[in-house]
Amino acid sequence: MCAVQVYQVSEFAEKTGVTVRALHHYDRLGLLKPSGRTEAGYRLYGERDFARLQQIITLKFIGLPLRQIKELLDQGDLDLKSTLRLQRRLLLDKRTQVETAIRAIEEAEGSLQSGNAPDLAALKKIIEAMERQNSMEWTKKYYSEEAQAKIAEKGRTWTPELQAKVEQDWKKLIGDVEAAIAAKEDPSGAKAGELAKRWSELVRGFTGGDQGIQKGLNKLYADQGNWPQTFTKPFSDEVGEYIKKAMAAHKISCA
Repeated sequence: MCAVQVYQVSEFAEKTGVTVRALHHYDRLGLLKPSGRTEAGYRLYGERDFARLQQIITLKFIGLPLRQIKELLDQGDLDLKSTLRLQRRLLLDKRTQVETAIRAIEEAEGSLQSGNAPDLAALKKIIEAMERQNSMEWTKKYYSEEAQAKIAEKGRTWTPELQAKVEQDWKKLIGDVEAAIAAKEDPSGAKAGELAKRWSELVRGFTGGDQGIQKGLNKLYADQGNWPQTFTKPFSDEVGEYIKKAMAAHKISCA
């Protein structure tokens, strides 16, 4: 049987390209505990530590805080294959976010002419592209890994123009539902039926009719009590209840 190769901290740092200081920091946090110690108390690292360190560095590169990385990697049901798949999905998500921001910046560059003031609308688009991604990161926990991968794939073809159109469509629809409520329109009536149909079509624009994405969306809205305070639901409970009754009355589903 071959002996297991172990390395003292300086050797491990040299082989992995990570500083000794960083390894000490990860040890203090409980993020990367050495496999063992010498009789003199020096840290010893083995092959499994290479894999753990690779996961830490990749997830850190993606933007996850060290505390969250520790919680993620400490889950007993995540083996190396699972974490590599997770890393690939998160990197694809990050690439989509970067590409969206790059497109917005390219549009801003194209709108600038020598000696002219910057196009504020173009600059606003850059801000919105980045803020939109940052503000919705918390919603990912409601979707399965497969559903997140599908959402990320859809995001690669999602343009700022399309986002603006969808936001405008939702704003118009919510305003129309509020008007129907104010006019005391019967949820089982024809007008409510048309509103429910529009609502279903907009939701399907996001889910694509995928049951996994729809399930995650349902979980998200069922957990409103735990939403971050910085996020505001785009429609009132009254609007949501009216649409729910209209969909039930007209047998319309988002799925």
